[in-house]
Amino acid sequence: MRLTLLILHILAGTVSLLAGTLAMSVRKGGRLHRASGNVFTISILVLASSALYLAIQKSQNGNIIAAIITFYMITTAWLAGRRRSIGRLDLAALLVGTGGAAAVLTLGVHTLHHPDKNTPAAMCFFLGVVLLLATAGDVRMLIRGGISGRPRIVRHLWRMCLGLFFATGSFFLGQQQVFPAFLQGSIFLTALAVLPFPLMIYWLIRVRFGKTYNVQTPATAMGQDSLKLPALFGTCGVSVETSIAESLE
Repeated sequence: MRLTLLILHILAGTVSLLAGTLAMSVRKGGRLHRASGNVFTISILVLASSALYLAIQKSQNGNIIAAIITFYMITTAWLAGRRRSIGRLDLAALLVGTGGAAAVLTLGVHTLHHPDKNTPAAMCFFLGVVLLLATAGDVRMLIRGGISGRPRIVRHLWRMCLGLFFATGSFFLGQQQVFPAFLQGSIFLTALAVLPFPLMIYWLIRVRFGKTYNVQTPATAMGQDSLKLPALFGTCGVSVETSIAESLE
């Protein structure tokens, strides 16, 4: 069972790297982008699920965190890319993100008192803050009843890129033993690992200056099965997606 899951994990990782790179490289919104994006989403969710199971079996806290964050980021990014309205899946994602942030920050505090070289406390706190910002964006979206225009594209972009980074980082930095000795520890592998970030910046600039995103339409009305939130949320929650979009304007 474990060997079968490991093989599935490797295959899913390979497909996600190829499909993710293709999706980031082609014209956004086109048929090839949508097809490669769907393949990337499915494969990386399989990758994250199998990684979570294997990490639990080996008690690898760092990989457990990475798997949960990847699953959350990719799911919410995919939902943002497909529609502007919201539903119960978005609320479920918010609960996962909030729980993940609490778990990561708790692990960071624990690591401060019980150092673990495989799970640095600084990395735990950094990822915890990222999750808190992401969940704040979820709250804001739920309050507004949806998301559209540039903020929707930004939400889709940065979350997909972060999920892709976990895949590239895990492979090019975490599995260096599979590469020739002269490449291990090289800047080349590091550059490949962080490649999603310059690609993300490039596409965010395209979103800012591209004519396609000049018009920001109101959020699509929710259907009968959509989630309706009470007004008790008020106006709390600061959206990192909106902040990024506004900074680009």
